[in-house]
Amino acid sequence: MHTEHAHLVTAETPVLHSRLLKRDVVLSVYFPVAEEPPGTMELLLINDGQDLATMQFGDILAELYGAHLIRPVFCVGISCGPDRKNEYGTAHHLDFKGRGTRSALYQQFIFRELLPYIYKRYRHMAFGHKSFCGFSLGGLSAIDTVWNHPEAFRNVGVFSGSLWWRKLSHHHPMFDETRDRIMHNRIRTGRYHPGLKFFFETGTLDETEDRNHNGVIDSIDDTMALIEELVRKGYDFQRDIRYLELADGRHDVPTWGKAFPYFLKWCWGTGER
Repeated sequence: MHTEHAHLVTAETPVLHSRLLKRDVVLSVYFPVAEEPPGTMELLLINDGQDLATMQFGDILAELYGAHLIRPVFCVGISCGPDRKNEYGTAHHLDFKGRGTRSALYQQFIFRELLPYIYKRYRHMAFGHKSFCGFSLGGLSAIDTVWNHPEAFRNVGVFSGSLWWRKLSHHHPMFDETRDRIMHNRIRTGRYHPGLKFFFETGTLDETEDRNHNGVIDSIDDTMALIEELVRKGYDFQRDIRYLELADGRHDVPTWGKAFPYFLKWCWGTGER
């Protein structure tokens, strides 16, 4: 960390060996420095934690803490493994290429290994509500995990989410985007879970694909369609959902770094300006 407020954040990189995933999981842990215990802190899990160092996540937090813009939050980045496309799918449905075979196992890892490890290693901390976020396919994994375990989480953040994840290729003659996008279907056929809040970010240069030829890139189309499903399910667009579209935003770490403060302030903002 390089800002004048770097002393406000502690960063650690412990390694957790997962028996479930059969690999070492590198964690990127960030929490505010305090002369006294900060009391109860909410816990934020972040998929693709290996990207946090690149986006200088510690600096992002330090700037926000230094300006008193967010409340204390305990952040844990989870580095992906070599089988990312199988671990970061949807737990109940494989995509049209058969990817996502380890998604249910990954979600078991979160509850059976990761959370107990955090609570034990940082037992001097008091943790409150939990939230989950991720980038691209990691964003799909985050929202699927939260939707499957609504009693365990409060907020979910999806940055350039792979919400195109589908049962059939869009080249298949029977493809129907209203039916075949997996996460949209999960929400459409699921129950309303009170208390959940959803943050979505896309960039206007996230991609160039436009499979339905409506002049809107798929990442924006898929995100807006998922928001519509949430609204139909009963979530209030003003209260429960935040959509951030970044002009010239790309499918890359610098863009997600620009968007992250908006997510942090939306979920944990102090109200100060």
